[in-house]
Amino acid sequence: MAGLLGVPLAVLAALTLARTRRRRGHPAPTRTAVADVGVVAGTAPWIWMILTPFDGQSGVSLFPFSDLAALASAAPATVFVQVGGNLLVFACLGALLPVRSVLFAGLARVAAVAASASLTVELLQYGLRLGRHSSIDDVLINTTGAVLAALVTRRWWRSL
Repeated sequence: MAGLLGVPLAVLAALTLARTRRRRGHPAPTRTAVADVGVVAGTAPWIWMILTPFDGQSGVSLFPFSDLAALASAAPATVFVQVGGNLLVFACLGALLPVRSVLFAGLARVAAVAASASLTVELLQYGLRLGRHSSIDDVLINTTGAVLAALVTRRWWRSL
């Protein structure tokens, strides 16, 4: 149900934001409005899910690739959900941030923003004691997902 309402609301928000920016003389009102709304609409549900308390064992993993190595013996569905989900968390951010502003038109800049955001989420998971596992591997995979998504839109943002 939320998805059915979310898309029309996102479209309405982008149109309203673009119209407001156009009236104020913004140089790229539609592009930036779509990028802003897309980043929020594509990232917020993942953050909501990640920061929802879970009835599980809290933990911290600070050694890179240790959680990924543990997934080697997991069922394919578990690997798909864990890795695929983490790749998608900041994909919209990575795809649309360079479109939003030339200040972020670079893979290193996208990686820095995504890594910072991901680290913040992991620290919140740990600090809020949500019953979730905080892992450096999640930061690495989240960042990789954002950079891969930026590569998908690279042709678009490089032409701006």
